[in-house]
Amino acid sequence: MIYVIMGVSGCGKTTLGAFLSHKLGWPLHEGDDFHPRENVEKMARGEPLTDQDRLPWLLKLHDVIQRERSSGGDAIMVCSALRRLYRQLLLFGSEALTYSSDTAGLHMCSLPGVWFLFLYGTYDLIHARMVARRGHFMQPQLLRSQFDVLEPPAEEENALLLDIRRSTDDICREIQEHLRQLS
Repeated sequence: MIYVIMGVSGCGKTTLGAFLSHKLGWPLHEGDDFHPRENVEKMARGEPLTDQDRLPWLLKLHDVIQRERSSGGDAIMVCSALRRLYRQLLLFGSEALTYSSDTAGLHMCSLPGVWFLFLYGTYDLIHARMVARRGHFMQPQLLRSQFDVLEPPAEEENALLLDIRRSTDDICREIQEHLRQLS
């Protein structure tokens, strides 16, 4: 099983990822660690990333998912995965670009054993969290641009929707119940 924890910046992806990794004993892959230096510098300046900026990063993360799937192990990945195309790139790599412009790509929405954990909340709640945190390169003024491009996962995308107003413990229990149901 691979869980990709997704959502806008400041929603708690890394916190949940670390908590879940510890609880389940699964390796954690922090998507931010795979950004090229140019992307980090751009976000630190308060400039939103473009699809061109994100593409090489998403393809690196696809490789990590493929490596984990090939090894047969369980893993957790943290990645914003804001748009459907980004999620398809994570799952199918550059092949997703071939199908993104036509209806044939509609069947490319999930892979067995890979689930998206979508952490969602209001702009105001998440913005308050971002303003309060220290030492992160992502600037709070970029949050609006993330909400503007956010495409919540559709039903057919193997996604579990998780409300961030709940405690990390409660969210983790729901995820563990989800795992039990899939077993």
